[in-house]
Amino acid sequence: MKNIGCRVVSDFKRPAKELVELFRDKQVANIDDCMNRTAAVMYDINPYNGSDVLGTAFTIKVPAGDNLMVHKAMDMIKPGDVVVIAAGGETERAILGELMITYMRSKGAAGILVDGCIRDASAISNMDIPVFAKGTSPNGPYKNGPGEINTIVCFGGQVVHPGDIVVGDRDGIIFIKPEDAEELAKDVIAVQEKEAKIMEGIVTKGIYPRPWVDQKLEEINCEIG
Repeated sequence: MKNIGCRVVSDFKRPAKELVELFRDKQVANIDDCMNRTAAVMYDINPYNGSDVLGTAFTIKVPAGDNLMVHKAMDMIKPGDVVVIAAGGETERAILGELMITYMRSKGAAGILVDGCIRDASAISNMDIPVFAKGTSPNGPYKNGPGEINTIVCFGGQVVHPGDIVVGDRDGIIFIKPEDAEELAKDVIAVQEKEAKIMEGIVTKGIYPRPWVDQKLEEINCEIG
């Protein structure tokens, strides 16, 4: 008999490192533009130490205010994994803090993302492992379960599969399916090159051509006096 909602998947297929590295130094905003501007997580999940994140999604689903499955998962992390903790957006209790994050870092975690709260914020702000969370709370978590490890989760309004590529910066977080990575990376590079030319025109010539603005105004029959 299946125990629905309480499951540990021991391992999953991780994308080739070369695919992940395609998004090194790529801005989340540009990536999102190339994904129809609908792929970023909710605005209220923010970085706590200013570090950008890049790696492979290792997913954990927990009940509100409980971290039993996070403790189980810590020993399963592989180098390059970004720990994605789907905590349902609950902010009453912290899911983890300095001790657990330090241990995850020692296991090679490339980042920690929490759709919920952390604690020990002062210590975390000085860590060199990226940590993103919805907020902080000194209230500690329960350890009762249930929960899931390495299953499909909803994080900050986005569906995340184990093995998705994770990119995060001060603008937000985005998840990329490995099969979309190569084509998407090319699109992002094209956007960056286009924006660089626009910026050069603004800085050197004081121009920013946008013919589409007047075209749109004409399309909607805007009165211009």
